[in-house]
Amino acid sequence: MLYLEDLKIGDQFKSREYEMTLEEIKDFANKYDPQVFHTDEEKAKDHPIFQGIAASGWHTSAVTMRLWTECFPVAGGLIGSESSLRWPRPARVGDRIHVEVEIVAITPSKTKNDRAIVTYVTQARNQVGDVLLLSTTKIVVFKREFASGQG
Repeated sequence: MLYLEDLKIGDQFKSREYEMTLEEIKDFANKYDPQVFHTDEEKAKDHPIFQGIAASGWHTSAVTMRLWTECFPVAGGLIGSESSLRWPRPARVGDRIHVEVEIVAITPSKTKNDRAIVTYVTQARNQVGDVLLLSTTKIVVFKREFASGQG
């Protein structure tokens, strides 16, 4: 597990790959984002932007979250305080997504000396390097002493 003392600006983390399947894309979309370009292969072919079935951006975000938790194991969890994100390209059936994380800022709390806000940039990429998701996220990260109940 990673604590505040373990992190510095410029640190990078890379996840394993996760493959997007047609069944999973449709299942996610039917539950959370039921639009035809996510759920119907035939109708998606005629879509002016997607021209074929594409994963919901929220599905790509959920996969990114899963991969974050595996490659960036922050003690106490990834407690988000803010995030901005973009989906430059859709994830497609068969895409093998991995995430690349880089810490870009560490801002100590002004009122609590046991924590800081860590800002990191994430790129979720497919197997050929296309960026499918780009985000800047701020999380609360605790010092090691927090875990032992001191401070």
